[in-house]
Amino acid sequence: MRLIASIAYSLLTLILMAGVGAVLLAFAPNSPLPAEWNPTKSLNVTDPITPITQFKLQRALADVPSCYTALATGARFDSLSDLITSPQCGIADRVSLNRIGSASLRPVETRCQTALRLAMWFEHGIEPAAKQHFGQSISQIQHSSSYSCRQIRSTNGSTGRMSTHATADSIDISGVTLSDGRKLTLLSGWPSGDARAPFFRDLRNSACTWFRVTLGPDYNSLHADHFHLQHTGWGLCR
Repeated sequence: MRLIASIAYSLLTLILMAGVGAVLLAFAPNSPLPAEWNPTKSLNVTDPITPITQFKLQRALADVPSCYTALATGARFDSLSDLITSPQCGIADRVSLNRIGSASLRPVETRCQTALRLAMWFEHGIEPAAKQHFGQSISQIQHSSSYSCRQIRSTNGSTGRMSTHATADSIDISGVTLSDGRKLTLLSGWPSGDARAPFFRDLRNSACTWFRVTLGPDYNSLHADHFHLQHTGWGLCR
């Protein structure tokens, strides 16, 4: 028992020393840690994914100036003053987004936080899937809306509750255009058996990594032609 206790104590000591060493290394002025591994460095959308990427993302989402800084590493946008249209509707931390990575999109006003999640999804989900399935990049992202002062819709009509679109905490993505000009839409590409179906399933699955709520054709008929992607929510992936 003494031997086991001694080994356990030694391992614990080594783990603690390694942890302290990593912290000191990260805070060193000329730290050799790559930026993507360094928790003191800001989120860069184009950095490789590491175990601390989500920590950096949450930190950027929680602080507006940090959100703008992170978004600028993977998108082109204009920052705008907050929009207040009613007690229930408006856009805080408003940006007009017109490009993400290699892809353009029709200018859309949304929250910085929603845009940052979209940029992470594009860089680490959409673009890799396009290269895997089609051997090329994405030239355009097709969307239908982000901000809309309205209630949540259901297959039975209005629910009486305000949609997250009312605060631009969500965005609807309907498809993409490949660099060769081919336009891929969710409506025609999702059905099982279509050659584009695996691509769109990969997009849905990767969106669940970067958004708190992801709803698509598997959720209900109202989402047959788009992915509903939310910055806020409790982790629904359908």
